[in-house]
Amino acid sequence: MFQKSTIATLLLFTSPALAQVADAVPKQKLVTLQQNASATSQRIAEDQAPISGTQADDPPPVKQSLPKYEQAFQDLLPSVRVEGRQYQPMSLSEMMQQRRVPAVSIAIIDNGRVAYVGAFGKADVNSSRSVTPETLFQAASISKPVVATAALALVEQGRLSLDRPVNDQLISWKVPDHGLGIEPITLRRLLTHTSGLSVSGFSGYSRGAVVPTVLQILNGLQPASNEPVRVKWKPGAEWHYSGGGMTVAQVLMTDVTNEAFPELMHRLILKPLGMDKSSFEQPDASLRKNELAVAYDRRGVAVQGGFNIYPELAAAGLWTTPTDLAKWALAISASLTGAADGPIKQTTAKEMLSPGIGGWGLGLSVSGEGEWLKFGHTGSNLGFKSTLIMFPRRGQGVVILSNGDNGASIMAAVAQALGRVLGWPDSGEMIRPLVVSKDTLLARVGKYQGERGVVELTLSKNGLMVIPPIGEPFEVIAQPGDVYISPENGARMKFETDSLSGRVVAASGGGANWKRVE
Repeated sequence: MFQKSTIATLLLFTSPALAQVADAVPKQKLVTLQQNASATSQRIAEDQAPISGTQADDPPPVKQSLPKYEQAFQDLLPSVRVEGRQYQPMSLSEMMQQRRVPAVSIAIIDNGRVAYVGAFGKADVNSSRSVTPETLFQAASISKPVVATAALALVEQGRLSLDRPVNDQLISWKVPDHGLGIEPITLRRLLTHTSGLSVSGFSGYSRGAVVPTVLQILNGLQPASNEPVRVKWKPGAEWHYSGGGMTVAQVLMTDVTNEAFPELMHRLILKPLGMDKSSFEQPDASLRKNELAVAYDRRGVAVQGGFNIYPELAAAGLWTTPTDLAKWALAISASLTGAADGPIKQTTAKEMLSPGIGGWGLGLSVSGEGEWLKFGHTGSNLGFKSTLIMFPRRGQGVVILSNGDNGASIMAAVAQALGRVLGWPDSGEMIRPLVVSKDTLLARVGKYQGERGVVELTLSKNGLMVIPPIGEPFEVIAQPGDVYISPENGARMKFETDSLSGRVVAASGGGANWKRVE
């Protein structure tokens, strides 16, 4: 995955600025993409060919001559491979079937433009509705960097400050006193996950259930399913992924603008960037049933009601397409390089993409430097998994959205296969298992309580098996430093031992923390 330790928008444009951003993804080219997508979808329905992608400037692909991007989809390997094991490459369709993920939608950025869009599988298995490049998915935590860009736009307008205590401007809610020093909670710390605030993520609410208000979520009051968002670690001292912190940022933005959050995001980000399919509104599936992907759990069973509702809009609420997210990534890249007027100024973009604690910039993960500077984010909602990777100075990247709880390993394999084609670094990782005793493994077996449910660890043939509350069980293999890595999806777990008793009491990974309960 993009960030190994992690499971991840704007000023109003004047007309000339809009024209310059449009150059990054020309309207004519987008029309061509849409036309080709429709033609390919029709072809798939007719001949059941396994490929449903389209390339921007070419006619629909044929099975006899695959574009270079689609050829990469035929040679997928696990994102992390174990030394000494043999691996047989799989096709995307084979991997989707094996992992019980009905649909994957992809946009590839190359040469500073959307060069390819592909949609594979079914948006709704029950009705046999095929996915298309315009099918809407939940972006999950990729909502966060889009929202961060809007927050930075408000900073540039003078309506927010990165380093002023947020309680100075919060009206409808205040961060409670915490007794963990005098360092303030600031917008910068909210966006970089160094605020010390709790609640890493949210589980969502079934359609038809009573949905809490944002204030009920922050206070942990029914019908909210999360604990109260409170300062748990000293602000500014450590990196702890916090969806709760992004929810505080959401309230801060609406308090200073007096606008509803979906309308604010549409005005600042979605409309100026031409993200015409995207919205932070939580949709009514009965009215838009042919536009939305249905979410599927790790067994391949549809989520009740088709998907969960996420009122934590800044943290997890964006509905979008890969093409729309690619427009955002291109716009941020244009701001950084100065190639065009983007959503934020070049100086702000440079600050946004400067890594701090945990390898985190303002709202996103950042690594590399020079030509290989890379930013991105991943996302995980119930039944939806997502990833975004961008090399802004190379004009290359990829956005992948899926509608299955087991989609993370597929997206990692696709991103790395594409990386091998385009020459990206870190396109695959080889690990050597650390030999540990059975007693060491048994000391880590048990159940661990986290904010999203219970994670169970059992013995496997080569290490430990992790059974998460959502997603497919996966093996983790011992590495130095009491770290365990999954060859399946690259996930990392680190264990914490009580200094007095020597007993394993907790585990952490990907910004989440679990306390051992048995």
